[in-house]
Parts: sequence; C-alpha cells; structure tokens
Amino acid sequence: MKRKVTAILLGLSLIASLTACGSKQPAEQGTTDAPAATAPAASDETENADTLMGSDSATVRFKVGTTTAPEGHYVKGLIEMQSLLEEYSNGEMTLDIYPNSQLGNERDMMENVGMGVQEMCLVSTGPIPNFVSDFAVLDLPYLFETADDAYAVLDGEIGTNLLSQLSSQGIVGLGFWENGFRDVTNDTREIVTPEDLKGMKIRTMENNVHIATYEALGATATPMAWGEIFTALQQGTVDGQENPIAIIESAKVYEVQKYCSLIDLFYSPCVLMISQSVYDGLSDTQKEALTKAADEAKTFQREYSQSYNEDAIKTMEAAGVTVTEVDKSVWKSAINYDDIISKSGLKVDQALLDQLVK
Repeated sequence: MKRKVTAILLGLSLIASLTACGSKQPAEQGTTDAPAATAPAASDETENADTLMGSDSATVRFKVGTTTAPEGHYVKGLIEMQSLLEEYSNGEMTLDIYPNSQLGNERDMMENVGMGVQEMCLVSTGPIPNFVSDFAVLDLPYLFETADDAYAVLDGEIGTNLLSQLSSQGIVGLGFWENGFRDVTNDTREIVTPEDLKGMKIRTMENNVHIATYEALGATATPMAWGEIFTALQQGTVDGQENPIAIIESAKVYEVQKYCSLIDLFYSPCVLMISQSVYDGLSDTQKEALTKAADEAKTFQREYSQSYNEDAIKTMEAAGVTVTEVDKSVWKSAINYDDIISKSGLKVDQALLDQLVK
C-alpha cells in the first residue's frame, strides 16, 4: 500500500512539473524516481548522456530511457524525435534521452512508466508479455518474412489493437519501432544449421518463447538481462547470444564473439511508451505534436536501422568476424509452433495467431 501511495504522489508531482514553466531540471540518476537506475561507469558516458538532453528552453520535458548504446538505432531514432518534437511544439516540448540502462532494465522502466514515475521508455517487446499477454504472439519464430511484412502488420489493425491493450498498465503505446531480426553469435564455431547449435549455451532474453525455441533447436537457452551479457561472454559463462545486428555491432559484442549467423529467427520490434497519466495531462495541441513527432521518428528509425545493419555487417567482417548466411528454409523446417507454444506456456489467442500467420 505504501508503494502505491508513493507512486501516486510521485506521478502527480511529475505531471505538475511537466505543465509548469521553468528551466531544464532532469532528475538525477539513482534518485527515487528510477529505483533501478545505475550511474555511468565512465566520464565519457556521462558526456554522451549530457549531449542527449533536449533544448534548455523547453518547458515540458519527457525523460525517455532505453537500454541501448548512444550510437545505436534506438537512440538515433529518439534524437530525431527530440528534434521533431521541439519543432512541432515551437520549442515548448523536448525529450531528455537516457541510454545504456541508466534508468534501469526494460521491465523496470516499463513498470515505472506505468506508475507515472518515469515519463517515457523505448523497450523491446521482450518484457511486455509479462504485463499484456497477447504481445507474446509477436515472439514466435519466423512470423514475418521481411521487415516490410512486419511494418504492414504492426502499423495496421493488429498492431493498433495490441498497443491499445497497454492502457491496462497505465501506458499509452506511441508506436512500434524497430529492433530488428535477431541473429546469433558465438565464439566457438560457425553456425550454419540447427545441428550446429547443439550443446551450446546461448544467452536469450528472459522470454519463455525464445527460450523454448532455442531449446527446440538443440541449444541450452540461458536467460540473462542485457546488462550482464558482455561479462558473461568474456568469462565464458555462455557460448553465445542472440540479438539484432544493430545491437551486436553498437554494443561491440563482436569483440568477444567471432562468429555471427544471420538466421533471422525472430523479428523483434520495440515499443515507444509514455505514461498514461503524463499523456492525459497534455493539451490536445501538445498531444498532436507528440504523436506527429513519434510517427515521423518511427519511419526515420526504421530506415536508419536497415541502413545501419548493412554497414554493421561490413564493420564486423572488417574486424575478423565470420558472418554466415544460412538457408532459412532448413531452420523453419525445424520449428513447430504447437511444441513451442506448449513448452513455453504461451497463452496464445488462437484467432490472433491465425490472423498473423495468414
């Protein structure tokens, strides 16, 4: 009960600060409004964070957190949205961007946004099924053939209906941005077919569908928070990991993993979220500017992500990484949705799944 009262009071305080005039006052890292926040490990990271603050003159500020690096495609999209939001609001509104898990992991940030103690976050769909079960259907392997297929679904009726369900958590979903197709790296051997995965310990997200899929392919799935992975790879706690190319390259995973296989096992979107209480405190004009900036930044971020992937693969190859194209039909033939749904405990809306597959 005490936590709920505190959250309500903090939420009311944030709403008041958003609508008040004054100079920029972003909350300090590690204060009570972000209980899982961690301080930057080095001075250059602090400098990067400082450059991601919005215009000093903006009077309505949204603190937005993500777990990815400042150089990555999440943050590049948020920087674009920051510029657009300042333009469309005539300088009144801006984003203060906190990368590298400075405001906590994805689940922490989503909870904080829902409680109104953090304004915004951009997170993968990994933790969302813990709050809205229907999102889990997006985690099934080989659901989309191409990124364009995914965009058509996520920007259409299915995606709109999924985003609307976030209201049950006190969250407004502003759109599906791009994380990307998830590929696998390791430092042991080249992975060409599912047979090559057998016996390997592969880090996955803390996601039951991903875990069940990798185990069905013969690997030992090891769920692990993103912030722990680099050390685990260095120390050999796991043999490999899976992530979109943009994350693999921007986080420099390739420095400790010399094999990357483009299996495109899952298409992983991310979701831009804002607290319902914060959103409701905005005027209609402010909401319009926010929505317009978010929509245009989404398009920019997707295009940037596709271009980034091409350059990232070249960067990894230049660093000595073996990047392997695979025959995806072989991988798809090893996938059985019924088995994965059963082993993962996924409570799937069969009508939704049928609609997606169709």
